[in-house]
Amino acid sequence: MTFPHVPSISATEVPAELSESVVLLDVREDDEWALGHAPGAVHIPLAEIPGRFGEVDMDADLYVVCRQGGRSVHAVEFLNNVGFDAVNVRDGMVAWQKAGRPLTNEDGQAKIY
Repeated sequence: MTFPHVPSISATEVPAELSESVVLLDVREDDEWALGHAPGAVHIPLAEIPGRFGEVDMDADLYVVCRQGGRSVHAVEFLNNVGFDAVNVRDGMVAWQKAGRPLTNEDGQAKIY
């Protein structure tokens, strides 16, 4: 999904190394997260963002992802309105997996589709 007023990049453009200063914020629900997520990603479901955005460093390079890119757009809009410089990951974790980016989960059988 693309929205002209929201800064967006493809899954392949997200830096490979995540850290305290480079954050991939996954806003999917708990059950989606459990299916598979990027190693090192921070998980805060979209509905919890208003009460928990303080858990993310405002100075970090912040990339926001969901399953297909719709919910993350709303998260980016909110986060940028409260002072972050967040970027949407277009087409979400589906594109992440299609691009061959790493996935993990507790049982070692990570799969987004």
